[in-house]
Amino acid sequence: MPRTLPLLTSTEPLVCVPLGKGPALTDDDANEFAIRLKAIADPTRLKIVTYLLNQPANEACICELSPFLGLSDATVNHHFKTLANAGIVTKERRGMNVHYQIDPESIHAIARALNAGCC
Repeated sequence: MPRTLPLLTSTEPLVCVPLGKGPALTDDDANEFAIRLKAIADPTRLKIVTYLLNQPANEACICELSPFLGLSDATVNHHFKTLANAGIVTKERRGMNVHYQIDPESIHAIARALNAGCC
């Protein structure tokens, strides 16, 4: 059974340089970075992030994603909650629907940290 992710004290985007190009990560920074990586390491959540990034406003509601993923609203909501707790997405209620939007700075920070200059 997978372990649940610990909660972050802050969901602010990471501000970091590529790993190996700056000082060693502190324990707190390493933990926060790992939580974010674990949040998007799930195949369904990775599909959600990709879907959101492909939308014009980088956002969607659960009602759009449930049919796309073939999952119940409750399951998609669980995945969004995990992404929100990791600071990957933000949410906004509009009437009866909750719209989730990708936080581009969080994605860029993860990409910057993992960029080893190989690509």
